[in-house]
Amino acid sequence: MEKNQDKKKSANGGTPVYVKYIGLAFQLFGIIGAGTFLGWWLDQRSGIKFPVWILVCCFTSVFVAFYQLWMQMKQDK
Repeated sequence: MEKNQDKKKSANGGTPVYVKYIGLAFQLFGIIGAGTFLGWWLDQRSGIKFPVWILVCCFTSVFVAFYQLWMQMKQDK
């Protein structure tokens, strides 16, 4: 029974592992949200009819967020 409890706890203390992943989810949400907001703000300032900046910033922020997720998952192995 203790082995199951050890798997659910992180190696550095008594904090459950899922807490780290909840924090990572909020980081990903924040990165993508900030990139999208930046793109929206740049589109408002540029006056271009097609939303170029929101597309560029949104896709870039998604790439950065998934790269950060990939690096975190590699580190956990």
